[in-house]
Amino acid sequence: MNWKPVLATMKPYKPGRSIEDVQKEYNLGEIVKLASNENPYGCAPSVRRLLESPQLEYEMYPDTSSPSLKTMLAKSLGVQEKCVILGNGSDDLITIISRSLLNGDTNTIMPSPSFPQYAHNARIEGAEVREIPLVEGQHDLERFLKEIDSATAVIWLCNPNNPTGDLIPSYKIKKFLETVPKHILTVLDEAYFEYITDDSYENPVNWLSEYPNLIILRTFSKAYGLASFRIGYGIASSEVISELNKVRNPFNTGSLSLLVAETALEDQSFIEKCRAENHKQRLRFYEFAKEHSLKVNVSEANFVLLEVPMDADEATDELMQKGFIVRSGNLLGTPNRIRVTIGTEEQNNGFFTALESIITNRG
Repeated sequence: MNWKPVLATMKPYKPGRSIEDVQKEYNLGEIVKLASNENPYGCAPSVRRLLESPQLEYEMYPDTSSPSLKTMLAKSLGVQEKCVILGNGSDDLITIISRSLLNGDTNTIMPSPSFPQYAHNARIEGAEVREIPLVEGQHDLERFLKEIDSATAVIWLCNPNNPTGDLIPSYKIKKFLETVPKHILTVLDEAYFEYITDDSYENPVNWLSEYPNLIILRTFSKAYGLASFRIGYGIASSEVISELNKVRNPFNTGSLSLLVAETALEDQSFIEKCRAENHKQRLRFYEFAKEHSLKVNVSEANFVLLEVPMDADEATDELMQKGFIVRSGNLLGTPNRIRVTIGTEEQNNGFFTALESIITNRG
């Protein structure tokens, strides 16, 4: 078959180890998965009640325009419905954006390390990928601007950044947007927006009228605890959304997923609780790092990038043997670090005990 030549240089996305896989390999009972930035508190109780008896006609296609969820999102965001696009997770929207704007005659600029799907999709479309190294965990926006040329089509900002958790301050983003040429789409990926507790951070949805070349991506997979339902959304000018809808598959979101997302969106008290608990537990990771003289990025997400005094793969393997699944920094471009999802108080207690044991034995 005549595959695209670039595929020979690429590998499929490698997910973290599953609970069942680790249980079987190490003959363990209880496993705590802290590798994929899922919400340890699950989803809103109202969602669980809905799933006990969903009122759906399973033989019918979903409404391709998803009017109910769009209406709810538009109202909560303070925008028009035509300024919202839904995707099968925000990954789907990244693919749609790449397919719409990138080709062999274009380039795209992004941070490194960051969410790998930006570069992955760009390379499939044949675009030149310009990855700008982080500086002490932060996007080097000045370097971004220097890399822009006449062939630049898309710029990606990940905020908070995955895998570091660092947040770009609002004033830096606005200053950057004022300089980026208006024909270049700037994507602000805010998958972890609901976890931000920095009071100085502004909601960028309020900037859309000022920056028509901005699109904001968010998801129901993280704070809402709906990763298995795959619902993400983008907010931008109606002109940008109209063009992207030409590329979006007509039935890219399922009826049950849409209904579940609507129900979850109504329960903001659950999100507030998760944000507060996550922040409380996040501070404990900083305390642990300080106590053990380990570096840790200041995170505004539901994960931390934590230094380990050994090879990251070794630390990951030893933690798995103790029943904790985390993500090795060797896979993320951050050697000697592990990315740890912030769990519940009980889960974190166990994790700290396990890692402390490993550090002590190494010492």
